Amino acid sequence: MLSIETFVIVSVIKIVIALFVLLTAVAYTVWLERKVVGHIQNRWGPTRVGPFGLLQPLADGIKFLFKEDLTPPHVYKPLYIAAPMIALVCALTSISVIPVGNWVTVAGVHTPLQITDLNIGLLLILGITSMGVYGVALAGWSSNNKYSLLGGLRASAQMVSYEVSLGLSLVGVLILAGSFSLRDIVEAQGGHFWGFIPKWNIFYGGQIIAFFIYLISAYAETNRVPFDLPEAESELVAGYHTEYSAMKFAMFFMAEYANMITVACVASLLFLGGWHGPVFGPPILQAILPIFWFVLRVFGFLFVYIWVRGTLPRFRYDQLMAFGWKFLLPLAIANLVITALVVTLRS
Repeated sequence: MLSIETFVIVSVIKIVIALFVLLTAVAYTVWLERKVVGHIQNRWGPTRVGPFGLLQPLADGIKFLFKEDLTPPHVYKPLYIAAPMIALVCALTSISVIPVGNWVTVAGVHTPLQITDLNIGLLLILGITSMGVYGVALAGWSSNNKYSLLGGLRASAQMVSYEVSLGLSLVGVLILAGSFSLRDIVEAQGGHFWGFIPKWNIFYGGQIIAFFIYLISAYAETNRVPFDLPEAESELVAGYHTEYSAMKFAMFFMAEYANMITVACVASLLFLGGWHGPVFGPPILQAILPIFWFVLRVFGFLFVYIWVRGTLPRFRYDQLMAFGWKFLLPLAIANLVITALVVTLRS
């Protein structure tokens, strides 16, 4: 049992490391997207700043810091300033309950590789990420701009529509694991069946349809192509962040990519076995390999995110809403009923 002082010190260290890793991952996810989309479109992407353009995120960060921060005179300033902060804080907070590996022992302290292990971790993530839409909606309203307002309204309607399908797609996983704890859900996916197939929920639990629903709903929740209607430049100039510049705009940008990483982490934990994978070699390698397998799955999910952006065109708004309510929602309900029947018959 850790003393209060040791517990506080360990928690602060983990928070600092998690924030540093997350913000670095956000910066280089932007770089990765520019490079991958560049190659998809037969161009280079960033190449000038550093080898292969690897210092481009640093240059962009410095540019945002020193760029003139304009505040239009017609905005409602309290909410106009608070909106990007709400979006970013909600995006960064959700990483606190995500486990990235097993327990480790450092300097005699035995601790899990996550900031905190809650028995309702999944509910916390769903709640916090749902609150993030307030930042977008308030940005649209407080900007006192018709294009921004339409973008904020679209984001709200989009979140309500696809949050239902996303939540229902996860209920099958919860039935199989019997817990809301992300660590318990991952540990339930350990081992193999038929001797060689991993017991991941996408295989053993038969949740491949739920994974598809989660994938599509996550694209819509994070306002990514082909569901980026709240910031559709061809219709709304730039949507909800039309009136934003400098670091306030950067906060929305960072929140979007942090949400992408959170979505990728949750998908890896719930459907793809989390950190489970071959572990071998000396103790230090055995401690590192689970983290490597987890990061590899997250990277694969992010690559698919970017691939879809470079491949599919944007939906019309009526197509977006119809797809959510008329296709994804009935499919999610059907998957839930079938999963419940299978689990009942197994028992």
